[in-house]
Amino acid sequence: MLEKISKNFFLSLSKNKLLNSGAKRWGLRLGASQVVAGVTIDSVIDVVRQLNDKGLVCTVDHLGEFVLIKEEAEQSTAICIETLEAIAESGVQCNLSVKLTQLGLDIDKQFCLENMKKIVSVANRLGIFVRIDMEDYARKQLTLDILEELRNSYDNVGTVIQAYLYCSNDDVKALKGIPLRLVKGAYKESEKVAYQEKEKVDENYFEIIKMHLLSGSYTAIASHDHHIIDKVKRFTEENNISKEQFEFQMLYGFRTNLQEELAKEGYTMRVYVPYGKDWYGYFMRRLAERPQNVSFALKGLVSK
Repeated sequence: MLEKISKNFFLSLSKNKLLNSGAKRWGLRLGASQVVAGVTIDSVIDVVRQLNDKGLVCTVDHLGEFVLIKEEAEQSTAICIETLEAIAESGVQCNLSVKLTQLGLDIDKQFCLENMKKIVSVANRLGIFVRIDMEDYARKQLTLDILEELRNSYDNVGTVIQAYLYCSNDDVKALKGIPLRLVKGAYKESEKVAYQEKEKVDENYFEIIKMHLLSGSYTAIASHDHHIIDKVKRFTEENNISKEQFEFQMLYGFRTNLQEELAKEGYTMRVYVPYGKDWYGYFMRRLAERPQNVSFALKGLVSK
């Protein structure tokens, strides 16, 4: 019960525009600097290089979402392209993750698609994979529609499926052959569209992992839950699924010892590394996911 109250509290804070505006002035305080790799492209490339040195590969995300001004969406598109060029120039092992609402999805679907085409085209030329982060349920189908359009011309793009949604099984079946990141889900959704009980979410999460792996599709298992990770290890060994067909993913700053252990065991371990000034919403959702993250943040605040 306390965990649910905590989750709802931080999810409501994540949408508070006044606090988000203030956060940009505060800088990366409140512990956020432990989970956000600075505010510039140079800072995130430095972090990625350090992680690569530990045997970890990465995906970077220029933070931002729910953009309603065309110029801001165009600026975000340009920053994504600059980030791709910096990845290629530096030679780091890294992909790019993007949010469609940052690129104008809430302004106009076609406008957002054109921005995505610019990004994916550059990424394709540079040999970099682009992951479209999944946002809330209201934008799920629009995201899948844009992915379908992009996949008609490019194979270096995939998306994310959230296990807490009732429709996740059907979506995974429909996306057979497309690289997917599979997650439990981090938004507050209605019981009309999503499981509310942790046990059901966990159960469905493992079901869609098995489904996508058995279809022969490349699968990214994004979880900090060592129980899930151990189950995936056993399942892939029992079904002779190559380590080349899947990877584990975790967030920057979380369970770093486990990340390095998995890499040493020969698994591809990809770290999701966010950066940028618009870090507030991302950080609040991380606090909402696990009550333990609150104490983690408070320690960061005290240390400042």
